[in-house]
Amino acid sequence: MRNLLILLVAIFLFSCIEEHKNTKLTGTVFGTSYSIIYDSDVNYEIQFDSLFYIINKSMSTYQVNSDISKLNRNESFEIDEHFIKVYDVSKEIFGQTEGAFDPSIGNVVNAWKFGAEDTIEVVDSLKIDSLMQYVGYDKTYRHNNTIRKSNPNVYIEFNAIAKGYGVDVIGEFLESQKVNNYLVEIGGEIRVKGINSERQTNWKVGVEEPNFEGQQSILKAITLQDEAMATSGTYRKFKVDENGNRYAHIIDTETGYPSKTNLLSISVIAEDCMTADAYATAFKAMGVEKVKIFLDLHQELKVFLIFENDNKELETLALNGFPEH
Repeated sequence: MRNLLILLVAIFLFSCIEEHKNTKLTGTVFGTSYSIIYDSDVNYEIQFDSLFYIINKSMSTYQVNSDISKLNRNESFEIDEHFIKVYDVSKEIFGQTEGAFDPSIGNVVNAWKFGAEDTIEVVDSLKIDSLMQYVGYDKTYRHNNTIRKSNPNVYIEFNAIAKGYGVDVIGEFLESQKVNNYLVEIGGEIRVKGINSERQTNWKVGVEEPNFEGQQSILKAITLQDEAMATSGTYRKFKVDENGNRYAHIIDTETGYPSKTNLLSISVIAEDCMTADAYATAFKAMGVEKVKIFLDLHQELKVFLIFENDNKELETLALNGFPEH
């Protein structure tokens, strides 16, 4: 009888484990893919799509009637709560990084046509100078739910922070529904909470190894817990000059010209994904030594750098307790 009871208990426990499944939803948004895994039987796909729609309506430069498109055309200066949150955090990080993160640099980036031809073209310096006079996030300010610009030609885009913000919005929605175990990923930007309840393990995510040929491989897997990670790479979009030097799609916000860099990948772990996303972008422009100095004063950010040394060999550097595994 005792053996039968043990067997029945074992079968019951095994069936409970087998029956417990996370909900997994995938799709496309913001010009990339998303994957959301969470501990609930409720399908929130309709709610997610609604939130994505609202964020795009607020900050997508690809939608002609979005708040940001109207602002850039000087047709309307009113913004919603999502725009306010992203605008204010962008302003803070713009100041902290002394302009290395600057949402007003977009028109200059576009002038260099990264992503078109492989070789770098010489852009008319007069054109760059004419665009650079309108660069500077400090040429804008917010008053309640309106944005003011010092010049109507100032152009703003949040491509370097919006994906991370979208991740946070989905995560916060899940938490509002009492879902405390989840992983949200949009285009490689990630936020996790709790555990992977289906496997009863912490959330494991991968750090990609840089590859100029476009192949994807994981350099290392790390554990995240109640935090977010964003990665910015320079090895997918770059141009080569006549001397074989690689220039990533990083524009020096002071000169308007592409920055030569040996940094190939920057992964940032922060409390929220919007912050991680913005700093990952800023650190590309700052370079290894400046990042190390900056992080001495910002212990709240964990960072993993992959870069080329003088011998063209890959090196890695984990800072502020970035997890080893």
